Amino acid sequence: MKRLTAAALIGTAFAAPAAAQEIKIGYALAEDSHYGVAAKAFEEAVTTALGDQFSFRHFPSSGLGGEREVVEGVQLGTVEMTIVSTGTLSNFVPEVGVFDVPFLFRSLDHARKVLDGEIGQEMLSRFDDAGLHALAWGEQGFRHITNNRGPIAAPADTAGLKIRTMENPVHIQAFQALGAAPTPMAWPEVIGALQQGAIDGQENPLSVIVSAKLSEVQKYLTLDGHVYSPALILVSPQLWDGLDDAQKAAFDSAARDAVAAMRGYVDQVEASGVETLKQQGMEVNALSEEQKAAFRDALAEPYKAYEAQFGKDLMDRIQAVE
Repeated sequence: MKRLTAAALIGTAFAAPAAAQEIKIGYALAEDSHYGVAAKAFEEAVTTALGDQFSFRHFPSSGLGGEREVVEGVQLGTVEMTIVSTGTLSNFVPEVGVFDVPFLFRSLDHARKVLDGEIGQEMLSRFDDAGLHALAWGEQGFRHITNNRGPIAAPADTAGLKIRTMENPVHIQAFQALGAAPTPMAWPEVIGALQQGAIDGQENPLSVIVSAKLSEVQKYLTLDGHVYSPALILVSPQLWDGLDDAQKAAFDSAARDAVAAMRGYVDQVEASGVETLKQQGMEVNALSEEQKAAFRDALAEPYKAYEAQFGKDLMDRIQAVE
């Protein structure tokens, strides 16, 4: 008995360590974007907490496809994790579209308080019913319009503008009301469409405009801040359900680190991005509060539809957060 026990102990001592579980992270933007910064912060935090239990493979720049395809991969479990905009998420959790209502948020501080608070946490819980597990709200910033036709100072300047939007019904409805020609398009197609003149412009936060080098294909930037753009850290239910309690706690903590890194990137770009884009040749104009009010007035009809869809009470709760 003792000899067998010793042999067993020797076998155990020389047994190969368990292989690390691989986590594929797909996201639309480059590694040096706010998405890439967040993905790296998440990996570092998990590795610090759990050692070599997990290995990470990053697929930036839509290396696993467009956002919708990647989210569907997370549902199926063929992709373990993504950092994604809300552009396509209303196709999976319709209620999340409320965060895309134009001029709903007053500032980055206001938006962060909403997402980190009761409303944002309620919305995170809805993703489990859609076959996705949401860890935390990240951020892209306020969206602005770029184009090659000319400066935009009033709603009339958007008439007929062929502008790429995300596959987001809330955004599409707003641009239609402004007289533009919104063109839903997956992100990997956008640069080529701008180069070829298939579209006149697009709309995105400074974090994307800078990191995607849109100054190389767009002449005019209008700082209108028409929509606040959150991001979301999602993992597959198959991955999440296979974690033990300690691993889940480490993932939750890592998601908070990733959010902090993402918001830090956004803060930096908000402070320096406009000057960077000017130096790269873009012509920049910022809307005054009076000019923004004209755009809000032009969206009176869509606002009625938004209130009917998402609930006026919810929109009022968001705007009441201090």
